[in-house]
Amino acid sequence: MRTSQNGIAVLKHFESCSLSAYPDPATGGAPWTIGWGHTGPEVIPGLVWNQAKADAQLLADLAERELAVSCSVTKTVTQGQFDALVDFVYNLGAGNFEGSTLLKLVNAGDMSGAAAQFARWNRAAGKPMRGLTRRRAAEAALFAGKTGTQAIAIGVAAA
Repeated sequence: MRTSQNGIAVLKHFESCSLSAYPDPATGGAPWTIGWGHTGPEVIPGLVWNQAKADAQLLADLAERELAVSCSVTKTVTQGQFDALVDFVYNLGAGNFEGSTLLKLVNAGDMSGAAAQFARWNRAAGKPMRGLTRRRAAEAALFAGKTGTQAIAIGVAAA
C-alpha cells in the first residue's frame, strides 16, 4: 500500500517545508530537520536544500515509512488507517511505532482502541506540544476515514 494524496496532504500541512536546517522545537537542538521533516546525521546547522531535493527526499522518506508500517501491521487496514499510521511513523519513527500500544491494538483488530491512542503521543521532551496535539488529532481523523482536508481542519481545531 502507498500513502494517498489525503495522507500526503496531512503530512505536508504538519511538516511544512523548510529549505534550511532548523533545530528541533522541543530541544532547541538535535535532531536537526530540513525539507519535509527529514532528519538524519547529514542534517546539520547551516545545511540548505533546493525544493527539488526536499521533494525527492520526501518520496524516499515516505517509502521507508510505508515499508515500516507494512511490515509491522498484520491486519488489513483501510487507506485512511494506513495513511494515519505512515504519518505517525514519519513523525515519531518506526521504533516508537513498533513498540506502541497503537500497533498492538491495530494488530488485535481493535481499531477504535487504536484510534484513541493517537492522542497519547503529543509530547516532546516530556512536554505537551500544541503542534503534536493537532497532528495526532488529524491522524486520528484520517484513521477514522476523514479526507485530508477534513483531517487537517479537525487537527487545527484540536488545540
